[in-house]
Amino acid sequence: MQIRLTRNLIASLLLGGLLANPLFAAESATGLTGAEQARYLSELKRLYLTQDERQALLAHSNDLLKTYALSAAYQVGQAQRQDLLYQLRLGAPGELLLREESRGAQGTDIAVRNQRIALFGVDPFIRYDCPPSGISCVLFSPADGSPLLSIVRDHQGAAELAKALSFLIRNLQKG
Repeated sequence: MQIRLTRNLIASLLLGGLLANPLFAAESATGLTGAEQARYLSELKRLYLTQDERQALLAHSNDLLKTYALSAAYQVGQAQRQDLLYQLRLGAPGELLLREESRGAQGTDIAVRNQRIALFGVDPFIRYDCPPSGISCVLFSPADGSPLLSIVRDHQGAAELAKALSFLIRNLQKG
């Protein structure tokens, strides 16, 4: 009896570890069936009071970026603490604009960086990594796999943001 319980516990821990792996998590979060996709998108449209999927996905992504922003308060013991704030906007057709604002711990040093992300011809699935020893999760660019943005270390938040961004990219690739 005890061996069976131990075996079940080990199996559930291994399965949980596989789902927390960024490669599996990104695929499972965005690999929804047609009915699940439709339900997800209709819930977002209802939540953001719009009939436009693109606007609902953009608003949801920006809300997630605010919720999981990497602030200086999370960086206790770091030499140069700073707030990292992101905002997404729509650009030309097939293009997403990412605004990154970094503020020093005192709030006086502000740097803004804007980035254009061309989406035509790229894999729409967003990958992310949440290293166990770090304080942040990194989401990677679909174009070249380089780091795109950093949020506070939260696996569920990173998975939800990767899912929303993947849906948004697919929507923008439609034109």
